[in-house]
Amino acid sequence: MTEGTTYQIRVQGWIGERWSRRFDGMTVVCESAPDGTPVTTLTGAVPDQAALRGVLNQLWDLNLTLISVRKQER
Repeated sequence: MTEGTTYQIRVQGWIGERWSRRFDGMTVVCESAPDGTPVTTLTGAVPDQAALRGVLNQLWDLNLTLISVRKQER
């Protein structure tokens, strides 16, 4: 996914390296929120809305709570 719109997607929970391969081309960063809750941020280009929905569906399938989806300005 090198072309398209860049998004930053934040979810509550931890995506381990094994699962991060599902999000090919996206940067996956896991960190702790101030309250100690694990938060994962995925950042990368998504070619179209259908692909964005595919990423969100994968997060849903992992039972992760969506925090935010932000379109990144170039």
